[in-house]
Amino acid sequence: VQLQASGGGLVQAGGSLRLSCTGSGRTFSSFGMGWFRQAPGKEREFVAAISRTGSSTVYSDSVKGRFTISRDNAKNTVYLQMNSLKSEDTALYYCAGQFDVGLVGSRSDARRYAYWGQGTQVTVSS
Repeated sequence: VQLQASGGGLVQAGGSLRLSCTGSGRTFSSFGMGWFRQAPGKEREFVAAISRTGSSTVYSDSVKGRFTISRDNAKNTVYLQMNSLKSEDTALYYCAGQFDVGLVGSRSDARRYAYWGQGTQVTVSS
């Protein structure tokens, strides 16, 4: 499976962006998906994750209530709607995927994901 992330850009604090991650292949609907981010000089951190059906979602405390993860399996795409953006949300955002059975109970653990997109830059100006 190849993952392609898009939708990043420059936005003012308080604004919104929607990231998309599109996967190739027929197995996308079997994948749990996650979004991670990495700011310059910092370690990669978990942002949000969603189960293969979309029935289960997980968020980091730093984005809970502001970001929403969703998916459309018919389009092989997972989304990250980001509202009320803050300067500290500035980072390179990556989508990741793995067969859902391998993610149960550990959706926030980057080591569990085998497939990664190339990253899309989000810059929030204050």
